[in-house]
Amino acid sequence: MSGPVTPRRVYDPHTPEDGARVLVDRVWPRGVRKDDLAPVEWLKDVAPSTELRRWYSHDPERFAEFRRRYLAELRTSPAREAVEHLRRAVADGPVTLLTATRDLEHSQAAVLAEVLRRRPTRSTRQDDTEA
Repeated sequence: MSGPVTPRRVYDPHTPEDGARVLVDRVWPRGVRKDDLAPVEWLKDVAPSTELRRWYSHDPERFAEFRRRYLAELRTSPAREAVEHLRRAVADGPVTLLTATRDLEHSQAAVLAEVLRRRPTRSTRQDDTEA
């Protein structure tokens, strides 16, 4: 049985339902002390590349292309290993994907949650991050 995967903002209060809390941004959020997020695991390797993040610039009109490019990045090392690490965490219970972005619907956390909610099969394990 796997737990729910929930994207949330780092600025939202911690709740008991959060389960494992994982920061999925490449840079630490402004104005947040590390002990304010504790307990949290920071998985920079699963975040979009700096180049992709800058290109996207959180423009909702670019989200479809951002999603496509981000999914491609998730299939490469070291992101692929980070996704597998998150899959193991989801297998153990709830996981909350934390991000500083204001628009959760158009964020890497939403894309990553979608990937983690899918159950990979043996035949699709290599392509489990495809749309």
